[in-house]
Amino acid sequence: MNEIFKKGSILNLAASVDYSDGGIISKQVLKSNAGNITLFSFDKGQGLSDHTAPFDAMVQILDGEAEIKIGGTPVVVKQGESIIMPANITHALLAVEKFKMLLTMIRG
Repeated sequence: MNEIFKKGSILNLAASVDYSDGGIISKQVLKSNAGNITLFSFDKGQGLSDHTAPFDAMVQILDGEAEIKIGGTPVVVKQGESIIMPANITHALLAVEKFKMLLTMIRG
């Protein structure tokens, strides 16, 4: 398997994923038994509907702006900001404007 994200090299994550008109793109950065790190881009209006995950997950907004609902409560998270989504609580994402994020999920 070719490494998209070469270990030991400097990464510009925001520049590592493009936007797709009307779509969502995801790229796996790291995957291990401890968890996953995934890079995403969402075009304006795109999102993920309510769902739960069995582990805490941290979202870091690299570009743009997203509305993230946790347990039905919406918050707007902007470039340079992060939020932790707790395990087993419903959450959803909506691109208020197109945005890129890094999702880190830790199994525990």
